[in-house]
Amino acid sequence: MSRQPLGSANSHNNEKISVRFQQLVTRHVVSVSDLDAVLQEASAAGRRPEELLLSKGVSKGALLKCLAEHYQLPFMEYQEGLLAPAELIQELDIEELKQNLWFPLAAIDQTALVIMADPLDRDLLTHIKETLSASELHLIVGLPADIMRLVEDQQDVNPNYPSCAGRTPLAKLRTLLAEHRTLLAQYRTSLAAGRTGLAFMRTGISFISIGLVLFRIFGIGYLAPLVGLLLIVGSIMTFDGLRWYLPARRADVGETHFLATEPTFGTTVLALNTAQPELLCTRSTPIAGAQALRDRWNRLSPVMRRRFFAIDRTDFAEERSLLSSYRTLMARARTGLAFTRTGIAFVGLGIALLRQFGTGPWVLFDGTLIMTGLAMTLEGFHWYLPGRKAGEKSVEALQETHKRPSIWNFMFPPSQHQTSLDDLPATLTIKATHAPGIYGTTGLALERTLIADRRNVKARLRTVMARSRTGMAFIRTGSGIFSVGLGLLVYFGTSSLFWTIFNSLLIVAGLTLIADGLYWHLPAEKIRKQFPYCFGDMEIVFPDYARPSSTWKKVVFSHEDL
Repeated sequence: MSRQPLGSANSHNNEKISVRFQQLVTRHVVSVSDLDAVLQEASAAGRRPEELLLSKGVSKGALLKCLAEHYQLPFMEYQEGLLAPAELIQELDIEELKQNLWFPLAAIDQTALVIMADPLDRDLLTHIKETLSASELHLIVGLPADIMRLVEDQQDVNPNYPSCAGRTPLAKLRTLLAEHRTLLAQYRTSLAAGRTGLAFMRTGISFISIGLVLFRIFGIGYLAPLVGLLLIVGSIMTFDGLRWYLPARRADVGETHFLATEPTFGTTVLALNTAQPELLCTRSTPIAGAQALRDRWNRLSPVMRRRFFAIDRTDFAEERSLLSSYRTLMARARTGLAFTRTGIAFVGLGIALLRQFGTGPWVLFDGTLIMTGLAMTLEGFHWYLPGRKAGEKSVEALQETHKRPSIWNFMFPPSQHQTSLDDLPATLTIKATHAPGIYGTTGLALERTLIADRRNVKARLRTVMARSRTGMAFIRTGSGIFSVGLGLLVYFGTSSLFWTIFNSLLIVAGLTLIADGLYWHLPAEKIRKQFPYCFGDMEIVFPDYARPSSTWKKVVFSHEDL
């Protein structure tokens, strides 16, 4: 349980608070009336007086000197690299540090060095001693905003961001998303093996059908060895294909469709919903000041920029996971359609044998072929419908990505409209303590983010190509249905009204699937040809931010390597 805030402005009346800032009046930094107005406004709004004084134009240096003289303690400003030992922080309640505005800088034996906003709060001092198991405290006074920044740096988050925005939680989430994509990739491989097995089955069925036709026409005779060989080879291929298909049919990776949220370019943060057993991500509410913070990019410290990059990479990982789930559902649809083609082959064979040889001792076998084929066809279409919906959703997702600004446009805008000094880049300061280079580390974070953006572009292309392959599967299935209907109609003619209608329906269904497949395939092919990733060589630069960019090495991957 977190303690209630002990060091808030409401714990003191205005008279006692005004004593803390008396030096500002003595040094003519503010007038008595202005100070009273600030204290009254702070009390009414529930805000810290220090925050309002800074907003009124009082400098941080003047305010810190004032507080240091009042408390007779040294003061400290916020420093980016100032972090407490990990073994000290991991035992503390970070949110309680934010509430009560204190931060332990060190703790050795029973002595602790602590920065506080209100060093005279006795209840808080007692609480700190008990928390740190310290009998002696060395205190430093600090501004509330600076202490809050120190705690947020310990959480590795930017100002006002929740703890889920830390780079470590974001890295864990990206790892979970990568694991989910790997699982989907394994599932797609299993489905591809299943489709290969179904191709074996169709080939085996072709051998069996040829053997049975020869046997039923010529009976047992000089063709018996050839008929036997066709039946044996066909049976082996059919059962072998079934052995490949069944594991894919039984494979279950849970809910393959990943429900993605809407990325907001760092003003909200993606987090894992731990209340759900499956991988389900939610997005935080809009964070106060996040948009203004990102808009002032040139004024951010290197570590703050790296945090934004981590958020961007997580958003990219979410999009790749969404597209991966769409590709998986379309792969299931292609497998279903392959199953449908196998079922159509059974149906066509059974009908042809039944109509050619009529009723007799083989009618049970012919009927079994037809019923088995119908069951397989219905099973295949059961897989087809979710895949078709996924294809439509993938188009919508790809269209949405074109409406959002990319990291490239943000980092390398075609033109800059700088209207204030705050928009100008800060002066680059390099210190010995920065070695091997905080700017180099930030540059690498930028490079990783840009590479993640490239990966997303390729993931979008793979999704387009998966939609194209699914369209081709529609066309192949439609061609199979059309061929069966047309073949039966041409061979047996139109003497039977029932069979004529049945064959015509097969032809119409086949043509409909072919048209639907072309509707999926042709636009996808047009998009594919617009991307350079499908052919040619690819060059990647390996940056070394400690050296001039002209000396960076490059590696080239040929199309065959990829």
